[in-house]
Amino acid sequence: MSVPVTNAANTSATDAALKAQAAKKKAESSTTLNYDNFLRLLLAQMKNQDPTAPMKSTEYMGQLATFSQVEQSVNANSKLDSLLKSTSMTQAQGLIGRTITSADKSVTGQVTSVQVTDTGVVAHLNNGKDIPYDPGVTVS
Repeated sequence: MSVPVTNAANTSATDAALKAQAAKKKAESSTTLNYDNFLRLLLAQMKNQDPTAPMKSTEYMGQLATFSQVEQSVNANSKLDSLLKSTSMTQAQGLIGRTITSADKSVTGQVTSVQVTDTGVVAHLNNGKDIPYDPGVTVS
């Protein structure tokens, strides 16, 4: 997914990106395990257990604690991804209007707009060329 960042208000591209992001989150939430699904599985496990050798309550609590830890890890990763994207957006906005040179010194130009993608930041120059914002790029 790419989110363009420019000086001019580009609402249609932003709206499309937000709709795509919302659709992705909806698809992810329908395939992930939540507490309701976990409780349904736990109930099914209790109904189908051997009555002569039932599971101990400590085993159930252990399963619940493990599920909770996994869910917290997923939430933490999601928040870290959001923080990384926010940092990339802030960094990208600072490039607009500045002159950058590629790492191999073959392309130079003034940045007219930037695009934040899953792979990083791409600077669009006034001469029609693009430079990925990677290590070695000179900004002046």
